[in-house]
Amino acid sequence: MSITQTSPLARIDNQKLHAALASSARPRGASALTASLLFGWRALLKIKHVPMQLFDVTAFPAMLTLIFTYMFGGALAGSTGEYLHLFLPGILVQTVTMITMYTGFTLNTDISKGIFDRFRSMPIWGPATIVGALLGDAVRYSIAALMVIILGLIMGFRPDGGVPGVLLAVLLILTFSFSLSWIWTALGLILPTPNSVMGISSMIMFIFTFGSNIFVDPKTMPVWLQVAVNLNPISHLVTATRGLMHGTSTVDQIARVLLVCAVLIILFAPLTMYFYRNKKVR
Repeated sequence: MSITQTSPLARIDNQKLHAALASSARPRGASALTASLLFGWRALLKIKHVPMQLFDVTAFPAMLTLIFTYMFGGALAGSTGEYLHLFLPGILVQTVTMITMYTGFTLNTDISKGIFDRFRSMPIWGPATIVGALLGDAVRYSIAALMVIILGLIMGFRPDGGVPGVLLAVLLILTFSFSLSWIWTALGLILPTPNSVMGISSMIMFIFTFGSNIFVDPKTMPVWLQVAVNLNPISHLVTATRGLMHGTSTVDQIARVLLVCAVLIILFAPLTMYFYRNKKVR
C-alpha cells in the first residue's frame, strides 16, 4: 500500500466523523447579560472557598459602628444616641465604599494565576469578566449595608425617612460603589501584584473617607480643610444618604452624587477596557 494511500477503514471513520460534526448545530454563544451574570455568580462562589471575604461585610462594619458610637459618640455629640443619628449613615457609606477595593484585588489575583488570559481567549462578550465581577461584588455591598442597618436599629437608630428612605439611600450607595469600582479594576490591570493594588487603593480610600463628613461636622474644621471636605465626593454621598434616611434630602444633593457616578464611569470604564484589551500575557 502506498504511503499516501488511505485505507478503507480510515475513509469510513473520517466519513462518520465528518457526518457527526456536520449534523451538529453549533451552540449559540452566551449573550452579554448571560455572560456577565455567570461571572457574577463566579465572584459569589469565591466566598465559599474564601470565607474570610465575609469578614469585611459582617464583623468589620459591626466593630466600627460599635467602637465609634460608644467610645467617641458622647465626646463628639454629647450622647451616643445623638451621634448615632449622625454617624450611622456615614459609617454605612464608609463600610460599602471601602470594600470596593477588593474588586481590583481579586482581578489582579486572577491575572497573576493565569486565569485572566483564559477568559480573554473565550468567545464571550469582552467586558463580561469585569462587569460580572462588579455585579457579584454588589451583592457583598448589599450584605454589608444590611448588617450596618440592622445593628443600627438594635442600637436605637430610627430613620425619619422610614423604609423608603433607607432603601433609596442603600440604592444610591450601591450605584456610587459600582461606579467607584471601575477605578480599582483599572488599577488591578496595570499594577504588578495584588498587594500593590490593595496598598494603593487603601491609601486612596483612607484619605477620602477620613477626609470627609462621615465622623464629624466640617463646621468645626479649619477653613481650608472645610473646603477640601466639601469638595470630597464621599462627603456628597454621605450628605445625600443622611438626607434620604432622615427625610431631608434634596434633588440637588442626589443629583451631585449621580453626576459623580456618571463621571467615574465615563472616565474609568473605557480606560479599564483599554487596559483589558491590551494587557500583555505574563
